[in-house]
Amino acid sequence: MRAEPDRLIDFAVCTRPFRPQGPRIEAQQLHGKHVVHHYGHGGSGWSLSWGSARQALPLILATRDRHIAIIGCGAIGLTTARVAQRAGLRVRIYCKERPPEVRSSAATGVWSPDSRLYTEEHATPPVAAQWERMARSSFKTWQSMLGLPGEPVEWHDAYVVSDTPFEEPLPDTGPDEEPEYAELEERVRELRPRLVTLRPGEHPFKAPHARRFAQLVFNLATYQRLLMDDFLREGGEIEQRDFVHARQIAGLRERTIVNCTGYGAKALFGDKSIVPVRGQTARLIPQPQVDYALYWRGHNLAMVPRRDGLLVQAQGPHDYNNEDTQVDRALSEDAVRRLAGLMA
Repeated sequence: MRAEPDRLIDFAVCTRPFRPQGPRIEAQQLHGKHVVHHYGHGGSGWSLSWGSARQALPLILATRDRHIAIIGCGAIGLTTARVAQRAGLRVRIYCKERPPEVRSSAATGVWSPDSRLYTEEHATPPVAAQWERMARSSFKTWQSMLGLPGEPVEWHDAYVVSDTPFEEPLPDTGPDEEPEYAELEERVRELRPRLVTLRPGEHPFKAPHARRFAQLVFNLATYQRLLMDDFLREGGEIEQRDFVHARQIAGLRERTIVNCTGYGAKALFGDKSIVPVRGQTARLIPQPQVDYALYWRGHNLAMVPRRDGLLVQAQGPHDYNNEDTQVDRALSEDAVRRLAGLMA
């Protein structure tokens, strides 16, 4: 891996739409329309998109309208549109931006179905069961895309390295602004090949402790184009529209509206429960020979191999409840230098 700051070619920032109680999937009558809310997936939007859209589908079908509107063209909006089309509906998407300008395009692009999705106290048994249904449904759909042209989905080896033994807790680094998130992935552990602990000499990294596992990676540039092409080929329409207030939905020609605005729902629909969690990614020039992902435990540092480059993600100390979308180039350059330091 050529982890050199002068090989950085792109930077992106997004605000994950985190809701402590999890995604909002419910219907209401609003401004003369039947509105189905479908947003608030934190860092799990791509991972859960198919299963979550299938949870929302009965609420959409309840009106028996054959023509529906979707607001938003990101991960949840596009996937919900495809699920609705497969159910026989005609769909028009209204959006201010479309891929690759949408915030979802800045995602890391890995299978992370419980990333910043619920706080621990909200992950009750019924909620956890619903999450499991969404995760399993989504996972099955992702597997059906393996081997398609452009490799929209791929399996890669991944390594998590650590300065201390994995059985030891991480050292206390002071107050943490983020809440305790629910960890649910053990409920679907068998979907991922088992974790292997490596001995010294069995891995090429300077960190003394390492484990290997299999990581599902989404090549978002290819995948978003696939979604868009499929949506348009099956009669979908896209109309550019900038919604400033919820009353504007009254002027839409469709009676059933699906709100997939993600973080935008905070201002548009007044959902004050949404908390922005800032995330910055950067891409190094593609290196096809680097076919593994790398995570540094306790350092909030990750590298993911994608077709559009080696994606480097670094968390800042104040990302929680931070809606700043300005790129901090120094943050990514420092992350790349730290990655270089891990290589033997």
